[in-house]
Amino acid sequence: MNLFHSLKPVQRSKARVWLGTRYYRLRRYCTWWFGGEKIAAGVQKELLSHQVATHRSILLRQLKDVDMQLQHNKIINLKLAVKRIDGLTIQPGETFSFWRRVGKPNRRKGYVPGMVLHYGKYKQGIGGGLCQLTNLLYWMALHSPLEVKERHRHSYDVFPDSGRTQPFGSGATCSYNYLDLQLYNPTAEPFQLHVYLNEHDLIGEIRSANRPLHRYEVYEREHKITREYWGGHIRHNLIFRRIFNPEGDLVKDEYVTENHALMMYEPLLEAGREGAVNE
Repeated sequence: MNLFHSLKPVQRSKARVWLGTRYYRLRRYCTWWFGGEKIAAGVQKELLSHQVATHRSILLRQLKDVDMQLQHNKIINLKLAVKRIDGLTIQPGETFSFWRRVGKPNRRKGYVPGMVLHYGKYKQGIGGGLCQLTNLLYWMALHSPLEVKERHRHSYDVFPDSGRTQPFGSGATCSYNYLDLQLYNPTAEPFQLHVYLNEHDLIGEIRSANRPLHRYEVYEREHKITREYWGGHIRHNLIFRRIFNPEGDLVKDEYVTENHALMMYEPLLEAGREGAVNE
């Protein structure tokens, strides 16, 4: 039995989308008000001594049929969000919540229209482009002792794999406030988020006061593309990570998550994955 036919596109009315969004936002607000979680809020501008994980992603990409102005606007949005996160220290037992920290992006705060993916298509939205930041934070968290408490996968695979350096499905989508990224610190030491932009890249680090005890390697298993009965293609994989001690010995090989995304391009455009299509 194929459990993933639910990814078949469903056209919902504007009224249903509006009501659904308000309902899930209200549920999230109730969690914030009454949940009792210890939310990371302390900022330390002086960097902790040791780099645990780091990553960077290019800011501007030429995308087919997408106005480049939206990507320039994305940089404005990222700069605003980064100011809220840079230096944030997640103490033992605390949780980092992306939306609790960044807040609602709106024009009053300086956010501008950026590119937003909506049912696999592009549209403009205030604060568009912040998914690049949650993607970066999630990928770094997978290379650290931080636990991913909440992460939402992208439901659509929009871009072919040209130049991909990470496994498919290793990002995290976001939408205020019900699609959040949350990272929990289960250890006895604090971890600090350091994020910034240079001329070309969004750059991030997770830092700690002590030298890291482990090295992490994230990889995929069981990658496949299936053709569904209704005519579309769905891409699947499993994400795992290997954990090594300082001597290079494998300590653990653990499951992280699974991904299932509706492809918005023809699978044959994907080069270098011989035998990936299972029909």
